[in-house]
Amino acid sequence: MQLFPGQGRSDGQLMIGGVRAQELAQAYGTPLLAIDYDVLDGSIAAFSQACAPHGIEIAYAGKALLLVALARHLKHTPLDLDVCSLGELRTAERAAFPAERMRMHGCGKTDEELEAAAAGRVGRIIVDNIWELTRLARYGPGRERIRVLIRINTGIEAHTHDFVRTSGEHSKFGFDPAALSEIVPVLQRSARLEFRGLHSHIGSQIYEREAFAENARVLMERAGSLAAAGLVAQELIVGGGFGVAAQPDGETLDLAAIMDAVAQTVREHAYAAGIPAPHVGIEPGRALIAQAGTSLYSVMARKEQFGRKYAIVDGGVYENPRPALYDAYHHIICASREAAEPVETAVCGRTCENDRLGVAELPRDLRAGDLIAMCTTGAYTYSMASNYNRFTRPAVIAVRQGTHELIARRETIEDVLRSDCDV
Repeated sequence: MQLFPGQGRSDGQLMIGGVRAQELAQAYGTPLLAIDYDVLDGSIAAFSQACAPHGIEIAYAGKALLLVALARHLKHTPLDLDVCSLGELRTAERAAFPAERMRMHGCGKTDEELEAAAAGRVGRIIVDNIWELTRLARYGPGRERIRVLIRINTGIEAHTHDFVRTSGEHSKFGFDPAALSEIVPVLQRSARLEFRGLHSHIGSQIYEREAFAENARVLMERAGSLAAAGLVAQELIVGGGFGVAAQPDGETLDLAAIMDAVAQTVREHAYAAGIPAPHVGIEPGRALIAQAGTSLYSVMARKEQFGRKYAIVDGGVYENPRPALYDAYHHIICASREAAEPVETAVCGRTCENDRLGVAELPRDLRAGDLIAMCTTGAYTYSMASNYNRFTRPAVIAVRQGTHELIARRETIEDVLRSDCDV
């Protein structure tokens, strides 16, 4: 059976980053999220190689997964970092991630988040609506200007799940192109705001290569109209959403071809509009870290209902809501041994929901105590986890070249209760 990068088998047991899954489960318990830093670094290298010929800047979208240890690791890479809350910002600051390499996102920013941008705690702020822009413009003179990028809804609807589509007529994000003229007087009157450019993000898990170039084309049209009003874009961020293979032999993207198309589109439209070609940026999150993550579960029970086989594991919607939210697919394999006689089995969590995590070919004699691995879970699992049913969130570890270390401890029941008021 094919496996993902960083995975292997030894005596039938799954290896993650050169470490036996059983060893990891015994050391840290389950559920457990393992992040293979070598796989992450390989993804960063692949994107960097595709972007380098065009000088395209890469920023990691922290919403996919952000921990202090991970931010510290990313600090030593060429990547910038996107944050979209004070919590993500403080995480990065605790790791001493450079402020000038961070950007503040969000479609409903608090006063505290705007103040963070005004105070220079981030290098850029991506403004989502006219209300944010006018609130930012109220800040008085400071040592440095507030560098602003305007998020545009380009109207491009990539073929993805409705919940992760971030452009088009049913999306809440960004300025409607018809309302773009509203920003001109605000930026022209403000001595504090510095217009840097435009931003757009069209969704997640996008395999349509033409969608990225089309997004760049529409952004360049908006850049041309703003240049005519005296606002020249120096930066153009075309977002992320690059599709990630859900199976070991699944569909992959030609990153070099995508970057070539985006860069060519920007150059051609800049020349046609008679404006300087802006510096291009992208914001991958899932595409960088998804395949670096593997979740380990212990089988708690095996049962059969109306002829269908089930495996109940110690995870569920509380630590990976994606299958329930988006019908997301994660490749599932038996980690403790190879399936000599595989049979289709529905893998479900232990919460008080019908939280099916997926269907997999697992051993016919699967038993309680066996280990199951769910692949490509580096993105939007731990970062979206909750305490539903008052379960504790799992531990997260980093693995590489046969070593492992804890980067987020498993919560305790006391952690779950810490915000309760005894009255």
